[in-house]
Amino acid sequence: MNDLFAEKRSDAPLAERLRPRSLSEVIGQAHLLAAGKPLEMAFRSGQLHSMILWGPPGVGKTTLARLMADAFDADFIALSAVFSGVKEIREAVARAELTRAHNGRRTILFVDEVHRFNKAQQDAFLPYVEGGLLTFVGATTENPSFEVNSALLSRAAVYVLQPLSSEEIGQLLERARARVLPEHRFDEDARARLIGLADGDARRLLNHLEQLATAASTAAVTTIDGAFVDTTMAQNLRRFDKGGDAFYEQISALHKAVRGSSPDAALYWFCRMLDGGADPRYLARRVVRMAWEDIGLADPRAARIALDAAETFERLGSPEGELALAEAVLYLAMAAKSNAAYLAYNAARSFIAADASRPVPVHLRNAPTRLMKTLGYGKDYRYAHDQADAYAAGENYFPEGMPVVEWYRPVERGLEIRIGEKLAQLRALDRRAKEKRDDTDLA
Repeated sequence: MNDLFAEKRSDAPLAERLRPRSLSEVIGQAHLLAAGKPLEMAFRSGQLHSMILWGPPGVGKTTLARLMADAFDADFIALSAVFSGVKEIREAVARAELTRAHNGRRTILFVDEVHRFNKAQQDAFLPYVEGGLLTFVGATTENPSFEVNSALLSRAAVYVLQPLSSEEIGQLLERARARVLPEHRFDEDARARLIGLADGDARRLLNHLEQLATAASTAAVTTIDGAFVDTTMAQNLRRFDKGGDAFYEQISALHKAVRGSSPDAALYWFCRMLDGGADPRYLARRVVRMAWEDIGLADPRAARIALDAAETFERLGSPEGELALAEAVLYLAMAAKSNAAYLAYNAARSFIAADASRPVPVHLRNAPTRLMKTLGYGKDYRYAHDQADAYAAGENYFPEGMPVVEWYRPVERGLEIRIGEKLAQLRALDRRAKEKRDDTDLA
């Protein structure tokens, strides 16, 4: 049997002592491990294949890799991408070659946090995966589409692991409690606190339980209630990876809740991110962006409120200034929505990126010198303030020969209702001016 499954030392961390020794002991991931599901079928068939296990911390990625080594009677080599490089990969390849030559056994190369390997490091073991010398099992908390090179990604099945549910964390709690605190009683409040603190992370639950065991022994406590849990746990650290998937998923949820005019959901995600340690200044920047992207000219006050909230936070700091940001989030969620300006801007940028550099029409050019006037710069330009209603109907402000565009299309919400009416009126004046000009040319 692989030495990774040797008898666990009594002084090993609880998470290591309770690591499952068989597939039947694994809690969670039923979508992969239940009968007839992908990984259960792979274990049952004996067909070992390269894979990437993608999921948050504490959901069983390392455990599954170790169980594969045992189930398939394979040599198991574990590398951490944090501490390993090309040298360690070469050593793993040499060991795999010796193992195959000596007894024909296969080798599983387990790379924890594989997203931290750069392209050169990933390429170093790719030929040996292709040749069948190594069966690659990578574990990552980051989206492999972005962090694993395409050549390796195409040769490995990707399995998505989910955070453990409250019920599954509860099952693990009962199993672990019987191991480390068999004489102690947990009331419902304590149990609920521990499950909430775990936040779907099995390793976190076991670490917390180990801390409780030490504290209970020191205090000679046999009944553990919610207050004792709160006192023992120094800090509630939610799953929140600044810069990782959890970070971007939560800011995406906040943005979509604001866009969808759901104030309570927007407030939930805003507070979740603060609770998880997000920088309020980052949230302030995103709130300002939401005001311009999703509300725009339908309610110009939204941008001002967002900016005022950001400035208030800079003056007050945490936690006082966070209230201003929360109020801005609520206002934005309830404001009239329009992305018309955002779409118009993107359309104009796309057109210009693909178009030629059209010259400025002569009549729109300034003529500060006599030569420029001689060349006709500014000739026939109509000064809008000298025209009826300060509008030069029919004037063209685009380059010559440019196709007619109408990028900005106000929506019928908020202030853009009035803007749309004004724009329609001005375009009607332009059409009448053009018709009049055409009639004159025909005459």
